[in-house]
Amino acid sequence: MFRALDAALAVLLAASLRSTAGGYGGGGGGGSALFSAQSSPPDPCYDEHGTPRRCIPDFVNSAFGKEVKASSTCGHRSASRYCVLSSTDKVDERSRSCHTCDAADPKRNRPPAYLTDLNNPHNLTCWQSENFVQYPQNVTLTLSLGKKFEVTYVSLQFCSPRPESMVISKSMDYGKTWVPFQYYSSQCRKMYNKPNRAAITKQNEQEAICTDSHTDPFPLSGGLIAFSTLDGRPSAHDFDNSPVLQDWVTATDIRVTFSRLHTFGDENEDDSGLARDSYFYAVSDLQVGGRCKCNGHASRCVKDRDGELVCECKHNAAGPECDRCKPFHYDRPWQRATAREANECVACNCNLHARRCRFNMELYKLSGRKSGGVCLNCRHNTAGRHCHYCKEGYYRDLSKPISHRKACKEIPVTPPTTAASSTEEPSDCDSYCKASKGKLKINMKKYCKKDYAVQVHILKADKAGEWWKFTVNVISVYKQGESRIRRGDQFLWVRAKDVACKCPKIKPGKKYLLLGNDEDSPGQGGGVVADKGSLVIQWRDTWARRLRKFQQREKKGKCKKP
Repeated sequence: MFRALDAALAVLLAASLRSTAGGYGGGGGGGSALFSAQSSPPDPCYDEHGTPRRCIPDFVNSAFGKEVKASSTCGHRSASRYCVLSSTDKVDERSRSCHTCDAADPKRNRPPAYLTDLNNPHNLTCWQSENFVQYPQNVTLTLSLGKKFEVTYVSLQFCSPRPESMVISKSMDYGKTWVPFQYYSSQCRKMYNKPNRAAITKQNEQEAICTDSHTDPFPLSGGLIAFSTLDGRPSAHDFDNSPVLQDWVTATDIRVTFSRLHTFGDENEDDSGLARDSYFYAVSDLQVGGRCKCNGHASRCVKDRDGELVCECKHNAAGPECDRCKPFHYDRPWQRATAREANECVACNCNLHARRCRFNMELYKLSGRKSGGVCLNCRHNTAGRHCHYCKEGYYRDLSKPISHRKACKEIPVTPPTTAASSTEEPSDCDSYCKASKGKLKINMKKYCKKDYAVQVHILKADKAGEWWKFTVNVISVYKQGESRIRRGDQFLWVRAKDVACKCPKIKPGKKYLLLGNDEDSPGQGGGVVADKGSLVIQWRDTWARRLRKFQQREKKGKCKKP
């Protein structure tokens, strides 16, 4: 009998490992990785090159040693008699031997702790309910796993005949609400208003079905009921990409509800007292096979300072189930690890000037799903999404990297226009700047006419002969031109007479949208050139979306330069 039991559990475990190997199996080697620890790297969450990869805790019997609460236990209130049926395989050959159960007597005690202790087939210890708790009353066994687990199977080995009807249920919120996992009954429609052995499709993968399998009372002792959470579920082979099944197997608590006993009609016999003493529920072993739920970001679970079971998270993940990113690692959204991608959480790029950041989905999408972090409370006189340029009133010290605490220095208050001598100013600025006059608006036509389009922050200005050399920080590039403008600090060259006539009008400390044409810069340091024909408008944040649209249209060939 016990060999048959072990074989049945072995088959179930093998099926579970096969299901999870393609879904939530080991860090790179599927279910077989569980048994190859000798060849595994020191940290299963990273390969030999230190690259993150999916990792999972060991497959365990998560019920072992855990407390089980039973709604009914033989001898709990007072000592009581019970009788055990014995038979080969026929009802008419049965006989009874009667005993006493008593919670006060260790030798006659049948507590629920026996359900999750070490199961020794040569010395069975059995929990036992009170006698004849029959429908419509029921008996429940409730097990708390202590944290979320991804459950692969639930099995019960009986010391009594298997129930005629029972339900296995799960909770995902520590017992606040319950969801059926599986119904067992020889009368599915009558007991649970469910059809017998209904087909499982992708439309009802997360629904419990009712089956009359395993409801045969024989053998009268040693029978097994084993439920596989993924068996027959169409998406089990693609578990990584099935949030429905990932949710389906998740549980914090398991409850078994025994609804109806097998009585063989004995309750109708004359000796009803003897019959009632002969029927009860008795279970020697309750197992819940599964893995601590860590979403592919931890290889084991440990107890925290409060004694609670939590995942030992890697990949910059956090939370009891590694179900969120740890602080400051919000550059992309949290995702569960898969066999192909570890989906580790990525730190925000704040150039060492911020301690906090947030995630922005719109920016993440605009970046091609590469970066969505936005730095908060930039320090050291920096500003911007990445604290990557100097705030108004400060300029970049190019002798220091942008990550330096003193990368930004205060700007002299004297603007370049007042420094320009009167001899540089043309006699008629209105006539000189006439070509650049007009409403300062941006549209697709103006965008297409210019070689480059950038957002810049003017940091400082220096006189260089017939030119003014502005140190600028290029914040965003919407159109590069032949000069291939890139983000970062560089020079903007404007002729002195253009500055004197304020066409274009530029002031240090301000941000501008700059649209111009390619022209060789006069300085050895390179840079871009703006003149009276360039479009220089003080920046508005509402323009970013419009310019991105212009950029997309240009890529589609809708921007034809005249």
